[in-house]
Amino acid sequence: MKRAALLSAVAALTLAVPAAPAVAAGPPDDQPLPGYTISNPPLAPVDVHGTPSTVTQGVTGHAAFDIEVPPAWNGKLVLWAHGYRGQGKTLTVDPPYYGLRQRWLDQGYAWAASSYYDNGYDVRAGVTATRHLADYFAGHVGKPRQRLIAGVSMGGHIIGRSLEQYPHYYSGALPMCGELGDDALFDEILDYNLVAQALSGVHAYPVPADYLTADVPKIESALGIGSITPTAPDITNAGGKQLRAIWVNRTGGPRPGTDAAFATWKDFLFGLALPTGGTTLAEDPGQVATNARTVYVPNTPVNVNKIVQRVPVRNPAARYSHRLSQIPLISGKPRVPVLSLHGIGDGFVPFSMEQVYANEVRRNHQSGLLVQRAIRVAQHCEFSDVEAGRAWDDLTRWIRTGRHPAGDPVTSPRAVADKRFGCRFSDPAAYAAGTGTRRLFPAC
Repeated sequence: MKRAALLSAVAALTLAVPAAPAVAAGPPDDQPLPGYTISNPPLAPVDVHGTPSTVTQGVTGHAAFDIEVPPAWNGKLVLWAHGYRGQGKTLTVDPPYYGLRQRWLDQGYAWAASSYYDNGYDVRAGVTATRHLADYFAGHVGKPRQRLIAGVSMGGHIIGRSLEQYPHYYSGALPMCGELGDDALFDEILDYNLVAQALSGVHAYPVPADYLTADVPKIESALGIGSITPTAPDITNAGGKQLRAIWVNRTGGPRPGTDAAFATWKDFLFGLALPTGGTTLAEDPGQVATNARTVYVPNTPVNVNKIVQRVPVRNPAARYSHRLSQIPLISGKPRVPVLSLHGIGDGFVPFSMEQVYANEVRRNHQSGLLVQRAIRVAQHCEFSDVEAGRAWDDLTRWIRTGRHPAGDPVTSPRAVADKRFGCRFSDPAAYAAGTGTRRLFPAC
């Protein structure tokens, strides 16, 4: 469980900074909402071709923000959408990752990032706060001639919905490790826990507060998965093998590195089912989850589809509404170029989210606006600067020239199952250096 907690901290991409007191009195819009404080330490300018950038920090729309403008601004603005912050009450801002901050400034782009006005899984807060910040930039810095949006994790959900909430407001998007499958993510969290309980004979749903200490050890022991590791992922227990196979199919289908990826995430996925004690969608996103009609494969040696507990949607109005809510639907209508990156072994926001989004975009006859790239990593948002930088450059070239960049066929089961899937856009230097989880995958 200690390891799961560590993974949680890494996967949530939470910025660990000391909490600061609420900002001094000012206009009501420049205050955090009741119960929240802001921590936004001074952000030092960076050198841009020999001249420092200009950094502005403040609060607007109840959210903290950072804005950075290069000395020779090209008139274009990138909005950065951060990931899930957990349920804490301190609002924080992230500068862009993966060397993108320096890359954007060197290329003449300004960037802006919001803390959003709320934590938890609140996509509505991200969508509206990011749009508010873009308008704030236009009024206080200068009106951009082009706006792009990039981000990670839950920021991908924010990006997907922002493109539909404000059609053509953004000229292009770069979601990375993005939650582009909206409620499908919460279905898969529910799946993992209910299938594990069914196969082990340990029934614990609704999940109790002591689930991780009282029930999960029994489940893992019964399935023979307690001692497996990413470097020693073999399972001799038939129940454990069936759980792993079902997880593989639910998270994107057979693909390279799934044994190691399952071992990486098996503990963490139980923790995602814990009750949060909150009542809003942002505090309790499991309200939109269901497995009422899910068909699990493989269904042998145990007939899981017969014995698994079926859970209806607790909040159907939230799941099926098309309104902008804390967990809104993404319809698959980007209308502008989108280039995404996703790790094929990611278990927090699984690779299947890319497949859900691709299928929705295809149904809306907009597949020509979506390029997706698979990266051979097992951790969440584990990209190299090279992978992210290449994706950014290809996206902006696409927007500028209309030249369609290359991608991976993420919805083709045959292509995804190929032993070389994910090789084309993965950074060979990161693999050679043994960075992160790269060596859990065979060499390309």
